[in-house]
Amino acid sequence: MLEQIKKIREQTGAGVVDVKKALDETGGNEEKAIEILRKKGQDKALKKSDREAKEGIVASYVHSNGKLGAMVKLYCETDFVARNEEFQELAKDIAMHISATDSQFLNPEDVPSEIVGKEIDIWKNQLEEEGKPAEIMDKIMEGKEKKFREENALMTQAFVKNPDLTVGELITDKIGKIGENIQIGDFARFEL
Repeated sequence: MLEQIKKIREQTGAGVVDVKKALDETGGNEEKAIEILRKKGQDKALKKSDREAKEGIVASYVHSNGKLGAMVKLYCETDFVARNEEFQELAKDIAMHISATDSQFLNPEDVPSEIVGKEIDIWKNQLEEEGKPAEIMDKIMEGKEKKFREENALMTQAFVKNPDLTVGELITDKIGKIGENIQIGDFARFEL
């Protein structure tokens, strides 16, 4: 049991008591215990989301070929956390993700209507050529638009180092672990 607790603590950053409770609650099932702890972390993050984050760092990533890179402002609440190694690593990971994915927008709702509109026209033509019935075209179009917005927004993209998490979920996990509100500010990608 001690090895299990240690392993889960390393993965989640949760306290010993919380890990033990989660394991007891799930009858020793590690996956379900981690799920419970992640949910608690998300609840903590939600409570902290309205707190002001005006400290932080600017992190960068330059690919090994020297022709691709990114910079990101990552905000937190205190200078103490900004100097924290785990917070700085998160900022670098996000910069690396931006350089790998060429993220243009922070959230799905930030993707401009003009860009989505052009895609909608293409999708409509494709669906008409496939002979899809009009009654299901609207539903298909809704799904395509949602997916397109999510794929083009940093917070909803699958994180390149762990595709099981979105960047937003990664940040939420770190908020639960570090205990402060964390927000992404400006970001940019550069390529030769």
